[in-house]
Amino acid sequence: MTTPPPATPAPQGTTTEAVLLLRLAGPLQSWGSRSAFNRRETNPEPTKSGVIGLLAAAAGMAREDPLDELTPLSLGVRVDQPGTLLRDYHTVSDFRDRPLLQAGVSAKGLQKPTSPAKYTHVTTRYYLQDAVFVAAVAGPRDLLCTLDQAVRAPSFPLALGRRSCPPTQPLALGLREGRLEHVLRKEPWQASRRAREQYAAQCGREQELDRPLYPACIDRSVTIEDPEGDDVLHDAPVSFDPYARSFTSRRVRHGWLSIPTGFPRPDTTDDGADEAAGHDPFALLGW
Repeated sequence: MTTPPPATPAPQGTTTEAVLLLRLAGPLQSWGSRSAFNRRETNPEPTKSGVIGLLAAAAGMAREDPLDELTPLSLGVRVDQPGTLLRDYHTVSDFRDRPLLQAGVSAKGLQKPTSPAKYTHVTTRYYLQDAVFVAAVAGPRDLLCTLDQAVRAPSFPLALGRRSCPPTQPLALGLREGRLEHVLRKEPWQASRRAREQYAAQCGREQELDRPLYPACIDRSVTIEDPEGDDVLHDAPVSFDPYARSFTSRRVRHGWLSIPTGFPRPDTTDDGADEAAGHDPFALLGW
């Protein structure tokens, strides 16, 4: 994986639009949008509340701070490596060997011990393992430049949904110019080295060639925020205040983008063979 370019400083007073790219990858990720009580689920891809929360933490914002600058940002997520679902058998107990408290509270706002006494709760938590996403955040260039620098030197520890899921590097891929969808289409495939090697080996087996011709592009699914989108997600944060957490809905559209794989083209001396290699009718299918 190549090292991302350093943050590009924005000209003084600029208000142009730009796109900030983040590579969201790690051993575990968990992006819950409807989790509660003893069952903590994860969405198959990052939520807007999770990405905005990551940026807010990097910028040093407190949970009670308003999100007026961050919520208008548009989000697009590309699934470079979907990963697999992991179910974690999780138990909770009090290290002081006291009965656990009830979920409900009294009129005074106090939790009572469970009755009959219960010393262990069993919870089920779900994670995505070995997943890689490219999150594109579109908005004013000066704001995104500030956020890009914050992600590179965060004020608070960053996490991929839950605090127990730290990201791997590189996280910040820098600023790009252009529309959100165009930027996601042009950014090279960010899958892990092992996933890329497995894909290359599969190409070699299927072609049965000593020097297989690796596809120049691969199709990856995307979810892009769009006011005219045909799907609705309830994951846009209004406030992260622990006493007044609230979210709202946003419209998105789903699709597929053909993105560059980044594989080098094999060297050939035969002009005819090189011309044939330039036209692969199965490249878009990932074959």
